[in-house]
Amino acid sequence: MECCKNNNHNGLLPVSTVRKVLIVEDHKPLRSLLSFLLGNAGYDAVETPDARTALDEARRQPPDLVLLDWQLPDMDGIRLLRHWRSEELTARVPVIMMSGQARESDRVTGLRAGADDYLAKPFGKDELLARVQAVLRRSGSQREPDGDIRQCGEIAIDMRSLRVMAGGRPVHLGPIEFKMLNLFVTQPDRVLSRAQIIDRVWRVNAHVDDRTVDVHIRRLRRALADGGQDGCIQTVRGVGYRLARVTATAAPQADEANDERRAAADRP
Repeated sequence: MECCKNNNHNGLLPVSTVRKVLIVEDHKPLRSLLSFLLGNAGYDAVETPDARTALDEARRQPPDLVLLDWQLPDMDGIRLLRHWRSEELTARVPVIMMSGQARESDRVTGLRAGADDYLAKPFGKDELLARVQAVLRRSGSQREPDGDIRQCGEIAIDMRSLRVMAGGRPVHLGPIEFKMLNLFVTQPDRVLSRAQIIDRVWRVNAHVDDRTVDVHIRRLRRALADGGQDGCIQTVRGVGYRLARVTATAAPQADEANDERRAAADRP
């Protein structure tokens, strides 16, 4: 059975329309707000608090667009932008510079350093989304998200209502399982380690360990079982998990048993 298809039946969007936006902002409340707004608008928002982690993330998987704060704790945004423009991998990635400085000279400095646009803080939600869409549109090779549905085969996530359908049936998920499924759907066939899942789902929760990930994977599989989609979440031995395009008949039961043994250590 194929779990993931790049089709557009029933008016649902294929996963390929989701665009990754890298947020480089050291102020956590603002960073979280930007991530929330972009996520609700259909983007895959990735948060980084400083230049070092932003460099690592961009090398690992170049984003479709960067929201870059001018003032960072380890390197100013202008220097980071110039570094990205000097590297072939990131030279053409669109960048919107964000700064509390609204002077014309500051805007000119940012644009001359290679920024595609400049946002002066504070700015509103509508202006943010309009500038993101405009920059992606001008970049030529990028497409802005044109709907609120993320789909992978028989699994569909409505990002506006936060509803999930699997095999034509509604699926009721907790917040952690919802974030997990959204992560998998935006990156089908990619193997995600437990550490990567923790970073993208829990972000900064230092009390989360590998066994906790297994507990929530087990819950996610059980929630998808009514729609016959539990087998799409596959265990990759010694690495982590992936949302697979093709599932083997025996794979769900074997994976569930192994994860049950891991999860037992989490229970009192």
